[in-house]
Formats: sequence, C-alpha cells, structure tokens
Amino acid sequence: MSIRTFYICYFSLREPLVQTQVLPYLRELKQSDIEISILTFEPNFKNSWAPSEKQEWKTRLAAEGINWHALPYHKRVSLLATFYDIAMGAFLLFKLRKQIDVLHARSHVAAAVGSIAKRFIGCPLIFDIRGFFPEEYVDAGIWTGGGFIYRLTKFVEKRLFAAADAFVVLTGKARDILFGEDATVDEKGRPIEVIPCCVDLGRFQPVADLDKEAVRAELGLTGRRVLVYVGALGGWYLTREMAEFLATAHEKNPNSFSLILTQSPPAMIADEFKKLKIPENDYLIKQVAPAEIPRYLKTADLAISFIKPCYSKLASSPTKLAEYLASGLPVIANGGIGDVDDVLQNDRVGVVINEFTASAYRKALREAEQLLQDKSAVARCRESAMRNFNLEEVGGMRYRRLYHRLLEIETKKFAASEVIS
Repeated sequence: MSIRTFYICYFSLREPLVQTQVLPYLRELKQSDIEISILTFEPNFKNSWAPSEKQEWKTRLAAEGINWHALPYHKRVSLLATFYDIAMGAFLLFKLRKQIDVLHARSHVAAAVGSIAKRFIGCPLIFDIRGFFPEEYVDAGIWTGGGFIYRLTKFVEKRLFAAADAFVVLTGKARDILFGEDATVDEKGRPIEVIPCCVDLGRFQPVADLDKEAVRAELGLTGRRVLVYVGALGGWYLTREMAEFLATAHEKNPNSFSLILTQSPPAMIADEFKKLKIPENDYLIKQVAPAEIPRYLKTADLAISFIKPCYSKLASSPTKLAEYLASGLPVIANGGIGDVDDVLQNDRVGVVINEFTASAYRKALREAEQLLQDKSAVARCRESAMRNFNLEEVGGMRYRRLYHRLLEIETKKFAASEVIS
C-alpha cells in the first residue's frame, strides 16, 4: 500500500532552492512507493504565472509522480500576511484531506500550516526544521532578542515542536542542541534524522574526467591558480572578508585568478575588488545556470565558503560545500557553520579559519597549498561528498528511513487503540 504525503513549502516553485533541493528529495521519496503532492506559495501568482506555464509545470511534475498545488504568497503587512497564508494553506489541506496520509512541512511557516491542518485531518506531521528560524532573524539584526515578534515566534515554535510526530535537522550540531547528543528519537520517542543539503552527484560526473587545463582554456585561464566562490553575496555571506582573503591570495601568488559565480549584483564584490586594487583581468564575476556549475567548478583549484558565524548558523548546511567536494575541490571555510568544521577536518578535505585577518588568510593558503600538492586530495574530496552529501544514499535513504520509522510508530499506535476499543 502506497503512502500519500503532502509536502508544504513556503516558497515559490521557481526558487532555486526548490529546484535544487526540494524537488530532488521528493523525486527520491517517489521511488519508495510514496505518492507525492507539494504545496508552494507563489508571489503575484495571477500575473507572474502565465496559464500555459503553470499547466506546463503541472504536467511536467505529474509525469514524475508529483502533484503540484499552489497558493498566492502575500507580503504586505508582513505578520498579518503570513497568518493569512497559513490559514489559506490549512484550509486547502482540509479540502484535500482524503488524499493525505502524512504531512511534511519544510521550515516553520509550513509547519504552522501543517499543525493546523493536522488537527482536522488526524495524520502525522513531519517537521523539517531546516534552521533556527527565530534566531536567524535576531542574528541578522532584523528582530531584537527580547522583542514581541521574536517572543511570539518562539511561542509558536514551541507549539510546532509539540504538534510534530517526526523531525529533520540539517546538522548534527542542531540535533545535539535541540534533542541531545546523537539522539535518534526525542524524549517522547519521536524519530529524528539529520539530513544535510545534498546534491545529485550525477550532475558532476560528466565533467569529472575532463582535462582541467582544456576546460580552463575555454575561459582563457590556462596555467592560472583559480579560486572559486559559488552563491549569493551580502547578508550572511561575508563578501568583504572574502574579497580580502582573495586579495591576500593574489598578493601571495600573482598567478591567482578569482572566479565568482553568483546571481547577486556583480558590483557587490567588484567594488570590493577595486578597493583592494585587484586588477580586472584577475577575476571574473558571472551569472551561471545551475546546470553549468559543474563545468565552471572544473576550472578551479580551491573553493571558498565564508558565512557569518553565529548561533543560528550552527543549524546550517551550505549546499556549496557539497558542490565543491563533488567537484574534487578542497575548501577554505570559516568555522562555526553547522558541521562544516567536522567534515573538512575529519575528511582532510579543506582548511578551517577562525578569524578574518591577513595572517589567518596566509596560514590557510599555506595549508591549502599542501593539500593541493597531495595527489590523493581530489579523490578524498569526492569520497567525502559521496559519504556525506549523496542525494541518493544519504538524503534519499534517510528520508525514506524517517518515513518508515514514523509509519511503524503510527501503525503500533493504531493497533494499540484497536485493542483498547
């Protein structure tokens, strides 16, 4: 008998995060005889989606066994708009209640939708926590720690934890903080899985055996020492510190070249490069489609991940780390971000820096140089990606295991209630 799960996602289907994280995981679940429906919230839904485009996506996902439902996302009067979206989401799920066996909620707002709907449907709820949501807003300076909105969100969060029947976290550190060290169940026996942001390693296989210098020649990078960064700029991502690190790398090795692959405005880092007097012919800032990322990473020698270290980021799993390692790239990253320190140090696939100073940058570059001289480093990076971030054997397998454990518990509950009645 197949299980019908309804995945609630408070993002647009178009979001890169949904395309590269949510849908691949759902495709993995679909392979386990689980019927999948997904609810997304679309900004300006009536005007931004042409009817033909909406139908095309519905048809495409249906062909993969995924039923797509969408509701408008509302932004004005932020808190009230969110409450309205939660209510509309719960109402839709209530209308579809005969088609749902499990509710699976991605992050806090989706979990609020699911917890309300659960009251009327009576099915179990998976809280896919993703991160320390209230603390993220405090660490970002958007909310104050003792402010009304923060306290309200923490109150709601407590209710969401109480309503859930199973949990997913991104990092071992988040699990240890929330549930206790190495916990597989909480104090009520509810199952827990640690599932980091994984990638489809098959995306990187076609370029794995290509000659690096041949690919570099396409970009005019023959013979250069290429340092690469993939992802957003600004906010949590320490753009100024990254530029300073790259300036140090260029100073240490004038043959260095900085490759920045981002969807953010190029000026965000180009302006920093100019201040640091990095010549324009020593860097490239480019928007690249996700499908092209593996080929660009093939040109690189080292990869960078600088993220603001703070309490909330102990729950974060940067997708870029998985992409870098899958490409065979040693990584230079700052400490205090999820399980990044553990992966880089335990697997010997990178260098961790703990302060943003010129001396720390020079030390990291020396250690990275030693890694680059190690002929086994590329293979270790790929093995680390396979062991820690494989979409099929880590992400998909752990999600399937969670569903199995949850349904086993629900079956026992049902059997016990039958005996009592």
